Amino acid sequence: MEDYLEIAAENNPALRGSFKIYQASLEKTNQVSLESPQLNIGVFTRPMELLMGNQRAEASVMQMFPWFGMLRTQKDEATLMAEAKYEEFRQQRNVLLYQVKETYFQLQQLQNTMDITSANLEILKSLEQLAIIRYQGGNTSEAVSSVSTAVSRPARGGQPSGGDDGMGMGGGSTSRASAMGQSSGSAASMSSMGSGGGSGKLTDVLRLQVQIKALESDLQQLEVDKRPLLVRFNQLLGRDKNEPVNIQSQLGSQIEMGWEIAMLEQILETNPMLLMLEKEGLAFQKQGEMAKLEGRPIFGLGLNYMVFSPRPESGVPGGMGGMDYMPAGMGNNMVMPMATVSLPIYRKKYKAMEAESRLYREANERQKEDLQRSLEAEFESILASIKDADRKVRLLEEQIELSEQTLELSVTAYATEGSSFEEILNIQRELLDFRLNLLNTKIEREIEFARVETLVGL
Repeated sequence: MEDYLEIAAENNPALRGSFKIYQASLEKTNQVSLESPQLNIGVFTRPMELLMGNQRAEASVMQMFPWFGMLRTQKDEATLMAEAKYEEFRQQRNVLLYQVKETYFQLQQLQNTMDITSANLEILKSLEQLAIIRYQGGNTSEAVSSVSTAVSRPARGGQPSGGDDGMGMGGGSTSRASAMGQSSGSAASMSSMGSGGGSGKLTDVLRLQVQIKALESDLQQLEVDKRPLLVRFNQLLGRDKNEPVNIQSQLGSQIEMGWEIAMLEQILETNPMLLMLEKEGLAFQKQGEMAKLEGRPIFGLGLNYMVFSPRPESGVPGGMGGMDYMPAGMGNNMVMPMATVSLPIYRKKYKAMEAESRLYREANERQKEDLQRSLEAEFESILASIKDADRKVRLLEEQIELSEQTLELSVTAYATEGSSFEEILNIQRELLDFRLNLLNTKIEREIEFARVETLVGL
């Protein structure tokens, strides 16, 4: 499963799209910079005659500067929002990995259900042979041994051992089912034997035939139910729906009890949604600082360059009082430093911006507090489910062991004393239910552990 988790994290389209969004948010930090300088150029259609010469054109350049610390605050805010996006990506990844685990466990459950059902068919087949031998009046010792072997086989190793085929499960169960079907005509052939020479009943054989047919039908339905799970599993991994899936049959929890307190602390420290709210809260704080800085003056520094051309001499010196005389100008160009400052005197706008940031920050704190309580409650619910599953597993294991012993004793009594066959069938059904319940309980426990890992975050 670890390999499949890695494939899903790398190939799932939705998760890759979420990571692209995070990468796009990182580019916001590179967009924080000074405003572009302004360049103004003007050309006179008719020269402006001034004392120092005729002005032909002028050009000015101006660079605005925000208040001290504004750019750093903007960059910090953009970085925090990008980090919040990363935590959102982590949450989506954790949800995806949980879905992969859940689907994998469902496939594992289906495979082991098929194996248990096939093993139960073997028990029924052995019982059928025993009933046939009793009906015919033969020696039942070998048949009793065969039943005992079939009863105890699924208990070895804690779980039935199912083979993995190309589609992930059921490779051995089909062959078993076909083997069971070889005796489908046994009862029919015996019907021509009359009453038989033994103390058994033909009805016992026929009832077993009915149950065998029912279990074979169940196996066929399980095979049909497998296909949608395989398609969904491959979809989560971003693969073709027909890709083969290898499912392990063994179940065993890798987490031991006694981890509750440390795990809860780790959840409150590393949960992606909590960290996302924390980053957003810090970003709102930076937005409040930006609102204060925007209420400060903005400075501008620049240069103004004026282009002059020499002016020719005009008028007559001393004539008519010398009022119309203008000497020739030097025509030297001029450079004039400039400075500007904004006056943010309308304070209502900036106060509203600060209030907006404060309210967002307070809302963020309430959301974070609510999420912490929800995580604690969810963790306690998961913990109760895990403890309940552990209790059920211990109980079912004991019930299975006692049922196997009871079934073997009942089979022996039936073979030697002709006791009630109905009791054997009831015990056999109980044993099947116990084994399926044990499997389902272990799967549910593993899914609960996967939920805990999702709360912790990766």
